[in-house]
Amino acid sequence: MFVLDSHCDTPSQIYRLRDLSQDNGHAHVDFPKLRRGGVDGAFFALYVPASMNEAEAFAYAGSLLDCIRSTVSADPDMAVVTVSPEQALMNKENGLFSIFIGLENGSAIGHSIGLLQYFHDNGVRYVTLCHSADNQICDSCASKVKTWGGLSPFGRKVIAEMNRLGMLIDVSHISDDSFWDVLKHSKAPVAATHSCCRALADHPRNMSDEMIKALADAGGVIQINFYPLFIDEDFADVLHASGIMEKGEAIESQFIKDPSDPKKRAAWNAVQDELMALPRPSYRRIVDHIDHAVAVAGIDHVGIGSDFDGIEVTPDGLEDISGMHLIFDEMRHRGYSEEDIEKVAGGNFLRLLNDVSSCSGE
Repeated sequence: MFVLDSHCDTPSQIYRLRDLSQDNGHAHVDFPKLRRGGVDGAFFALYVPASMNEAEAFAYAGSLLDCIRSTVSADPDMAVVTVSPEQALMNKENGLFSIFIGLENGSAIGHSIGLLQYFHDNGVRYVTLCHSADNQICDSCASKVKTWGGLSPFGRKVIAEMNRLGMLIDVSHISDDSFWDVLKHSKAPVAATHSCCRALADHPRNMSDEMIKALADAGGVIQINFYPLFIDEDFADVLHASGIMEKGEAIESQFIKDPSDPKKRAAWNAVQDELMALPRPSYRRIVDHIDHAVAVAGIDHVGIGSDFDGIEVTPDGLEDISGMHLIFDEMRHRGYSEEDIEKVAGGNFLRLLNDVSSCSGE
């Protein structure tokens, strides 16, 4: 089977000087871990912080693209930038890891529809419309006061252009009203590339059963996120009581400014160690969300989008991507057939990419 993780924030870590050819400590994703986990491909997200203005966002996304290119150039026998399911399957036959590219936060296109073409030409195959704040395209699930009440007028143009280009629309991070607007205006199926089930963990980043069902009815796929806060709402109390996040934000901000400073890196690693020492929900909780999503949407509309390298802490027993096979082992234990596991492991998302491409106007 082809194992595909639909969302990793690894480019941000390459930007912080991670060498993917090495088996790095305090890292979720690198090539040795991917190999041990049996992962064949992943979407590397060009994550753009909501705090950046449009010019900064575009420039930063370009820097992350350069990080991916330099990584592939340094190790051409290991990985290749990939733009289609057909290419990915060929890469697997040739022993190559497939790096798909997503843009996380549409703020990077500013108010220029033409920049969607630019990113598409540079290998980007999905766009997460916003992140932790409203932007020019739509409202975020994280904002308390919504700017648009869903998609903006410009956002509707973005949806139409992404449909024309055959770019997948990612509804993770957007508000509920924005989600319903996207389904109304998109002619192609859409995805939540890294979200969980609100019925099991009541968090605004997660999707209600009504949303999951509508997503599936429109041909889309929900890709289950691994973040403990999204898979088990009780972890929120554990995290809040620890006070580690508040302390860690200041330490991380200093590390980002100078990732070459070993003292700053050590301080950030110490925070990660503290987080990982907390009582965390088991990785089996991820499969609880898979079970629920399958019950609501059907086996053809569920996959995995770990959010590795973008989450501060991981589930107990699944500390990095080398443990990805544990998800499928647990699914076997629960009685899933190999055919069904293949769908969740990557088959559903590869099918979706083809479906979106076939709906394009190009």
